[in-house]
Amino acid sequence: MIRRRDAFKGAAAAAAASHLAGPALSQGAGARTLRVVPQANLTSLDPVWTTAVVTRNHAYLVYDQICAVDAANTPRPQMAEGWEIGQDGREWTFTLRPGLRFHDNEAVRARDCVASIRRWMVRDTFGQVLSAPVDELSALDDRRFRFRLKKPFPFLALAMGKSQNPCFVMPERIAATDPFQQIRDATGSGPFRFLADEWNPGQRAVWGRFDAYQPRQEAPDGLAGGRVPRLERVEWTVISDPATAASAMVNGEQDYWEYPLHDLLPLLRRSRDLVVEQRLLEGTYGVLRFNHLHPPFNSMAVRQAVAMAVNQEDYLRAVAGDDPKGWGVCEGVFTCNTALASEEGSAVLRTRSVERGRAALRASGYAGEKVVLIAPSDYPQINALSLVTADLMQRIGLNVEVVSADWGTVVQRRASREPVERGGWSVVHTTSSGSDLGVPTIHLFLRANGPNAWFGWPQDDRIEELRTGWLDAADEAESKRIGAALNARAMEVMPYVPLGYYWQPSAWRRNVTGVFRSPTTVFWNIAKA
Repeated sequence: MIRRRDAFKGAAAAAAASHLAGPALSQGAGARTLRVVPQANLTSLDPVWTTAVVTRNHAYLVYDQICAVDAANTPRPQMAEGWEIGQDGREWTFTLRPGLRFHDNEAVRARDCVASIRRWMVRDTFGQVLSAPVDELSALDDRRFRFRLKKPFPFLALAMGKSQNPCFVMPERIAATDPFQQIRDATGSGPFRFLADEWNPGQRAVWGRFDAYQPRQEAPDGLAGGRVPRLERVEWTVISDPATAASAMVNGEQDYWEYPLHDLLPLLRRSRDLVVEQRLLEGTYGVLRFNHLHPPFNSMAVRQAVAMAVNQEDYLRAVAGDDPKGWGVCEGVFTCNTALASEEGSAVLRTRSVERGRAALRASGYAGEKVVLIAPSDYPQINALSLVTADLMQRIGLNVEVVSADWGTVVQRRASREPVERGGWSVVHTTSSGSDLGVPTIHLFLRANGPNAWFGWPQDDRIEELRTGWLDAADEAESKRIGAALNARAMEVMPYVPLGYYWQPSAWRRNVTGVFRSPTTVFWNIAKA
């Protein structure tokens, strides 16, 4: 078994000895700048084109939302002053707050919201569901826009305001971009401006406070309420070596480390100047994703063979160590310990046998096609998952080539639908917050609508029927029945393999205030003493 942890046995010693050079800051400038080691390199600025969490974190800095969810996951007005529902639930009219402005000093208008919603609905999982009942979406004037629906859709505000991949508002001129083409202009109306002239992909990204931003006056509640930019600047420095990042935190050269390597947590906790806490809710879930378009994983039998050999504990130990308090097995597609959690049909994941996986692969008719697995060398947690899979696939008899690349390259390449001989891929890994996987409408990896599904593009009409049926469930019992049926069908079709969950702490210096637990990483309401 290949374990990433073995490669870092000397990391703590290296962290104590290493030193990261950084720009000198005056005491005043330092107090106004938050220096961050992000989870990964920022290569795409477009939260519609990619679901990469690092891009979503950027989006929460620069964009605002029409509505946002509070701590109870209830949608609240954000850019909107409010909304009215009429015509027996078939008409929703939103009114924007007065005085909203984009970073280019242009006023935010209803038509900007309409264009942003239309672009977002094409790519987002919940947005696609919302688009089906929409008869008309139009701006009524500069501050009001209206949905007219074929039938009531009570989840409309939740779809736009959910914490994961919500509808971020862009100027109409940018939102008119084809949703399958990346935008390059990050003009928004959020608390911070993206400083494009200071962006050096692979090294550094910087945001400055937008002085014309008008936060809501309500107290913060989850992702809703007042989003106050209390910092002048937020600076991300990409540090691919975890020992160097740990040294930078201990020595006071960085203020916040989003995803510290688990091996280095004891070192960080020994520093009196650092706080190390779990601030992301509901765990981080590992995902093994197949490319369903090309051999060998266009074969359900081959996908099943891999799933039979998976032992989630191997993956979780590779990422988070041997202490089971740091992780949990979860052999279903919905977040464990939530309403829809089920192991109906999950016997395939309880096989946990390389020998049976090898036998199943022989019986599948696999003809030795090359499997290209892309592993992110600069993202330790996802790289660890990738290396465990590479070892497992080789052991069951697949012809595996591991391509090591930086995370930004992985994010770009996984969008390719070409076969492997023309630069495509066979297997990628990612992670997801448990808050992303609790219900079918927001579950990226359960969408099985072929060309419009998440990267890997699985196609299964039964999964899609069940997803649609869940929205119309009459009561909680029916909702759970459909959830169990979805789990069973997913375990048969295997659009992806769930790899369990682990707890991912963050670390920050004690003079950093306002850090709060949430489903995602945000930087408003944070300050430095």
